[in-house]
Amino acid sequence: MATDLRPLSLGELLDRCFYYYRKNFLLFAGITALPHLVLLAYQLVGVGLQRTPAPSISLLWTLGSLIVTLAVTAASQGATVIAVSHVHLDRPTSIAESFAGIKGRIFYLALIMIGYGIGISVGLVLLIVPGIILGLMWALTIPVAVIEDTGLRDSVNRSAELTKGSRGRVFVIYVLFLVLLYAIYMAWLIPAVTVLTMAARTHHTVGIPLWYQIVVPVGSFFSQCLAGPLMTIGFSLLYYDQRVRKEAFDLQHMMATLDGATPDAAIPVLGS
Repeated sequence: MATDLRPLSLGELLDRCFYYYRKNFLLFAGITALPHLVLLAYQLVGVGLQRTPAPSISLLWTLGSLIVTLAVTAASQGATVIAVSHVHLDRPTSIAESFAGIKGRIFYLALIMIGYGIGISVGLVLLIVPGIILGLMWALTIPVAVIEDTGLRDSVNRSAELTKGSRGRVFVIYVLFLVLLYAIYMAWLIPAVTVLTMAARTHHTVGIPLWYQIVVPVGSFFSQCLAGPLMTIGFSLLYYDQRVRKEAFDLQHMMATLDGATPDAAIPVLGS
């Protein structure tokens, strides 16, 4: 069935987000899981290294953790945007094809994330409200960068243009999916902390046991696989919805389909 490209209300957009997620669960969960397995392996190796700590190794490992986390986030979000674009525009795709769409662009996406992340952080530090406003304005930066293949400045400017007049919807999407991710995370973390506390009181142990150091990254991995894709799906759909509202993308796409062509920036820029 062809995708119904039309302006969506917030409720319809969220409903479509969950519908795509349920219908393509293995696709989206797999896209999130593959890069996060690298992060999980890195964290578990770090658990072993912490048992024989050395200040220099700990510092280098922490720096490496930041780099790996950034690369993993860029890869999973970028490939998810590719997958959403294909699903939303009624084109077949797979996990491999989604990652092929960002081939050679993970470092580039990571730099964009650093750039707009610094901007938002500065706004939050100087005065919280400007940081929040920048976060809402730049919410579509990654979908823009992936789909339209733009740099940092063009991506944030384009995001600000597309979100203008709809930042209330952006705020709701942020809050909803952050609360959902937090709820899933706490669902396993609270029992783990409870068991840890009871064991410490019973056995009078000092320090954090090995099992807990393993449970935390493993639990985070599954939390990301279950809820992590939803915010990226939501903002990718919002990107297309804003283009429908502001640029008549639905008509562009319909005419291109009839002509057997692809409109500019209509589908992801696939890696060669």
